[in-house]
Amino acid sequence: MKRREFLSVAAAAGAAFSLPRIALGAALTGAGNFASGCVNVSANGALASASASASTSATSAGGGRKLLVLIELKGGNDGLNTVVPYADPLYYRLRPRVAVSRDTVLPISERAALHPALAPLMPLWQSGQLAVVQGLGYPQFNRSHFRASEIWDTASDAHRYLRDGWIARALAQRDAGHAMRGGGGLVVGSAEHGPLAGAACAVPTLMSSSMGEVARAQCMLDASVIRITLNGFDTHFNQRERHAARLAQLAQGIDALRASLVELGLWNDTLVMTCSEFGRRPRENDNGGTEHGSSAPHFVIGSRVRGGLYGAPPALSQLDGNGNLPMAIDFRCLYATVLRSWWGCDAAAVLERRFEPLPLLRV
Repeated sequence: MKRREFLSVAAAAGAAFSLPRIALGAALTGAGNFASGCVNVSANGALASASASASTSATSAGGGRKLLVLIELKGGNDGLNTVVPYADPLYYRLRPRVAVSRDTVLPISERAALHPALAPLMPLWQSGQLAVVQGLGYPQFNRSHFRASEIWDTASDAHRYLRDGWIARALAQRDAGHAMRGGGGLVVGSAEHGPLAGAACAVPTLMSSSMGEVARAQCMLDASVIRITLNGFDTHFNQRERHAARLAQLAQGIDALRASLVELGLWNDTLVMTCSEFGRRPRENDNGGTEHGSSAPHFVIGSRVRGGLYGAPPALSQLDGNGNLPMAIDFRCLYATVLRSWWGCDAAAVLERRFEPLPLLRV
């Protein structure tokens, strides 16, 4: 997804949450019920147009519905240049060309700082609405794009293969009469449904298209989760400029999303979370980039988030035999936080065993 497209989708996603079914249905020339089946939709900037055309009829979601915006950083985001261990001299030794200059970073503690391209997120950090969960991973890390993505999408162990995505299983639990409220899911910027794979009905997929194609679609956007995929994080070469551009795209999009949701009165009921199939290796390669790695930090953002640093800083002096970072927190603890603390689901049933939620939400 291109930068302009992501900004458009991010700004419009909040509006899509608040549109009543009838108004959105009129905008899209007919709406259907998520449970009765949705068609694939191709849209992007068109989503903004459709939302805008019905904005005069927008109302608050209300009723306790908790929304999740899951932003996938496709390709394996470099965690060390996202949350920079600027006080650790090993970081600069391992990355003489790729490291972010200490005089440009945005400190969030005595040891950690955000990449300067993430400046739009600093007000969220300063207001306590941004949590940085460090060292997310799992045992026996897989560094294949396909398999690693599958593990994150299904919340499986490295050696297990599950069919349904973790969010699809949560939706199924909701349909069985549990506490999760709201509609289904929406996938933006990817043909892959990821954690929504296996949902009870066809999940609408919004790509780049014309308004005419959207108008011919019949699908209800009253979602509990929107998954947005950003490409371009597989930075094997020329990483400094490429990664900075991707992070700027991410930060500006989140800022646009927040502004839209605040205006609509929905920010208090929205949780934004990043994910990526893996991080990058601490040592730079010969092409001014980094190779596939293991654990990495991720962001959790919202007005009900207890901002701060969670987990442990990257242990650059304790790399494994492949030169990768050790894990600090199993990524399924973060999923358990969403499932139990945010949606009120039986997290152990969805994840097929107990993972302790993180204390990063005020609900």
